[in-house]
Amino acid sequence: MTDLVLAQTDGPITTLILNQPETRNAISDMEMVDALEVALARVDADVSVRAVILTGQGKSFSAGGNLKKIGEPGELGGGAPVETARGYRSGIQRIPMAFQGLEVPVIAAVNGPAIGAGCDLACMCDIRIAGRSALFAESFVKLGMIPGDGGAWLLQRAIGYSRAAELSFTGEAIGAEEALACGLVSRVVDDDKLMETARELALKIAANPPYAVRMTKRLMVQARDVRLDTLLELSAAMQSLAHTTADHREAVRAFREKRRPEFRGG
Repeated sequence: MTDLVLAQTDGPITTLILNQPETRNAISDMEMVDALEVALARVDADVSVRAVILTGQGKSFSAGGNLKKIGEPGELGGGAPVETARGYRSGIQRIPMAFQGLEVPVIAAVNGPAIGAGCDLACMCDIRIAGRSALFAESFVKLGMIPGDGGAWLLQRAIGYSRAAELSFTGEAIGAEEALACGLVSRVVDDDKLMETARELALKIAANPPYAVRMTKRLMVQARDVRLDTLLELSAAMQSLAHTTADHREAVRAFREKRRPEFRGG
């Protein structure tokens, strides 16, 4: 069986590739949930990995749910309501929780349609870059469904409530340029430049002290849901750790000596 998530590491950058083009890289099947969760855990545990790029094999980023299986016996929606709720919790809902716990930054290189849970998967990433052929749709209502993977939480934090509500209530798709205009992505590039652009950005992240980058990400994730005074306490605690790192001391020395710092991840 082909690996459902390919991991390609080049220096400090790991690229994760959803590798099920026959389903347009659907992520609702338990096998894909397991594979993606394992891949994320591995890159997060390896401090030598300083940035991750997530993309899809073939012409799609991710179609979200596997519509060929939804509603079938033993699949999501195919049993009693209590079984379906449990299936979501033990299945696709593990993906946003896995992303929530990541310290390593993740760039989504959206290489084609990102539909339903695929759109939400892009929103789980820290940064989103789109090829010109990318398409985004929070399309659950078109199927008489709701975003069961956390999309109601994710999308509005990416683009604001009003725009997220419009996309969620209509289910309509938007192209890459419209996604750029509303802040869903930060860049749009030609399709043949997508991975090159994502890697250039990943290398800029990787050039910084890895522990400082990871702690900065943790603070940003926490900041979405806590009061300012709570965040300030967290910031003070993390800063006290940052001051003890070798990379911080190297940065200060390099500044004083007017040279380029050499960060080793200590």
